[in-house]
Amino acid sequence: MNRISSWFRKTARLVSGNKKASVGLFLLIVMAFVAIFAPFIAPYNYDEMQVGGDLEPPSSRHIMGTDKFGRDILSRVVYGTRISFGISLLVMVISLFLGAPLGLLAGYYGGKTDALINGFANTMLSFPWVLMALTVTAIIGPGVEVVIISLGLTNSAPLIRLVRGLTLTLREREFVKAAISVGESRKDIVWRYIFPNATAPIVVNCTLILSSAILSESAISFLGYGTQPPTPSWGLMLSDSSNLIWRAPHACIFPGLAIVLLVLAVNFFGDGLRDMLDPRYKGMVNSL
Repeated sequence: MNRISSWFRKTARLVSGNKKASVGLFLLIVMAFVAIFAPFIAPYNYDEMQVGGDLEPPSSRHIMGTDKFGRDILSRVVYGTRISFGISLLVMVISLFLGAPLGLLAGYYGGKTDALINGFANTMLSFPWVLMALTVTAIIGPGVEVVIISLGLTNSAPLIRLVRGLTLTLREREFVKAAISVGESRKDIVWRYIFPNATAPIVVNCTLILSSAILSESAISFLGYGTQPPTPSWGLMLSDSSNLIWRAPHACIFPGLAIVLLVLAVNFFGDGLRDMLDPRYKGMVNSL
C-alpha cells in the first residue's frame, strides 16, 4: 500500500510539472465528474419536452437554449458526456486489450502467428471506420454497439502494428536474451520483460485512440448509425440541428463546443504524457 501511494505521489508531481498534462488531466476529471453526476447537474431530464418552448435562445431558464423539440440543450449536453466519453473509453479499452496482446504475440513468436495477426491488422487498416460501421449495422442494426464494435476493431489495428514493432526491437535486447539463457518461459519473457518496457508508447497511443474515438463516435451518430434518439449524443445533437444553423445556431454550437473541449483535453493530456515519457524525462520515469 505504501509503495502504491508513493507511486501516485511521484506521478502527481511529474504530471504537475507539465502544463499540458495538468490542463488536460484537469479537463478530463471535470468531464468525468459531469458524466458520473449528470442526473444531479442537468437541470432537466434529457428527453423532457416543453410544449411551445422549441428553439428558445439561451436564457436564465435555459442556459444553452432548447432544441427543435423543446428539450433543454444543457441537460442533453451534460447527459451526452456519458455517451460520448463513455463509448470512447470503451473503444480505447477494447483496442488496448485486443491490440496489445496480439501485437506481443506477433512480434515475439513470429512465423505463422505473426503472419495471421499481421494479416488481421492489415485487413482492419484497409477498412475505413465508416465502412466497418456500415458492415456492423447490416449485421446487428444501428445503435451504440455499432460504434463500440466498429471503432474497437479498427483502432486495434494500429496498436497491433505498434506493439509488434516494439516487441521485435525489445526481443533483441540483452536483458531478454539473458532471460532466455536462464530458462525463463516465453510467457514470463513476454509479460515480465517485454511488455513493461513497451508501456510508455502504448499509453501515449491510447490517448490518440481515445481522441480519435470521440470524433468517430460523433461522426457515426451524426450519420445515423450510432446512438439512436432520444438518447443524447453530441453527434446526434449536431445531426438534429444541422439544418438550423442559421435559424437557431445555439442548437449546434454547444454540442460542437463540447466535442472540441473533450478532444482538446485528451490531446493536451496525450501531448503531456509524450513529453514526460520522452528520453529527457527517462530518469524521472524510471524512478517511479
